[in-house]
Amino acid sequence: MSVFALNRLRGGSLSARILRSSLLTVGGFGFSQVIRLASNLILTRLLFPEAFGLMALVMVFLMGLGQLSDVGVTPAILQSKRGDDRDFLDTAWTIQVLRGIGLWLVACACAWPMAWAYSEPVLAQILPVAALTLLINGFRPTRMDSANRHLALGRVTLLDMGTQLSGVLVGILLAWWTGSVWALVISGLVGAVVEVILNATFLPGARNRFRWEGPAARELINFGKWVFLATVCGFLFSQADKILIGKYLPLDLFGVYNIGFFLASFPMMLGGLVTRKILIPIYRETPPTESRGNFLKLRKMRFAVTALLMALVGVFALLGAWLVGLLYDPRYHAAGAVAVVLACAQMPLLVVMTYDQAALAAGDSRRFFVLAAARAALMIGCLLLGLEAAGLIGALIGQAAAHVLAYPVVVWLARRMGAWDPLHDIIFAGLGLGLALLAAWLNWTPIAALAGTYG
Repeated sequence: MSVFALNRLRGGSLSARILRSSLLTVGGFGFSQVIRLASNLILTRLLFPEAFGLMALVMVFLMGLGQLSDVGVTPAILQSKRGDDRDFLDTAWTIQVLRGIGLWLVACACAWPMAWAYSEPVLAQILPVAALTLLINGFRPTRMDSANRHLALGRVTLLDMGTQLSGVLVGILLAWWTGSVWALVISGLVGAVVEVILNATFLPGARNRFRWEGPAARELINFGKWVFLATVCGFLFSQADKILIGKYLPLDLFGVYNIGFFLASFPMMLGGLVTRKILIPIYRETPPTESRGNFLKLRKMRFAVTALLMALVGVFALLGAWLVGLLYDPRYHAAGAVAVVLACAQMPLLVVMTYDQAALAAGDSRRFFVLAAARAALMIGCLLLGLEAAGLIGALIGQAAAHVLAYPVVVWLARRMGAWDPLHDIIFAGLGLGLALLAAWLNWTPIAALAGTYG
């Protein structure tokens, strides 16, 4: 690395913090995905496809509980003027802890109905144990959010790596020992406990204490009411495929779908991580409505982020079927075509991913909710139409249609925030279309086989 590049990484300026945080986020994500892929390859050989289908149902339910009760504590800390105030942070932590306890109790109450709805009695035993992660996560220190607020992500990234390694190692050892889906459940619990302990021990800052300050609670609740509604819609948008496909398809095929999703989701996960960790502080400190200079800085950042994500998703679109054939045994080969089509379906969403957080950074959680609601309605409608018309392949194409149809609502929000950049959108929409057509041509045989077998 050149001396000039090293100098750009040093210092406390916004650009230096953005660059350091971006490199740390991408590096941490790369480490995370290498660990995930390695553990996935090992676990698919130690466990049966139905185990991944079962765990996918459990995770959808737990994510649903988490998102259906999200009151926006983290984005509130990131954007609030009181985001560094001790009373504000302790009140936020208290709300978070109470929410975690409530979520675990709800999960226990829903375990039997969930088992009945999916005709899987073992879910009644798995859900209450797996849901302990929600209770444990409620005790995560707000020091994690404070580090994110100030784009000081070095130590957070290292601790996250340690958390992931601990959960993965426990999961692999238990899978080898028991050959049971319980290995996946216990590994999640271990990861949650380790995360809380490591961040509470090694991040700088005061220890959180139970506190309820009226003005802080009112600010958190007022901001969080729209975030709550937005996360309800966000859950339906992001998990509708698993809810509906899990109901329409056999459990083993649902497990295969999740392997394909696991591969194709890498770019989406990186994009989500970057936007959550970096974009709110950037928009807060350099709002695009304030000056043309701010807008051009954001354009430069937006082009860099979208180009990286499009390159990554292009790899899975072009090589997804080959990668699955290389890495997985024949039971999972249909996941290759799933990965290819899903990667193509996600390209329209990658084009607009850098707009969403502008509203939250400006404290406008209501408009953020409107976008989330539109996306959820379109996703559910397009998935149902696709499943009814063409089975699994129809559901995959339906996801692409939902992303494209949501674009006018994204433009409405981005224009209100002064963030819309039509030049960026035109360039990357054209690039994405070209990549999708090339991927379909190169992988036509496995895609046609998927459509013929599961259509």
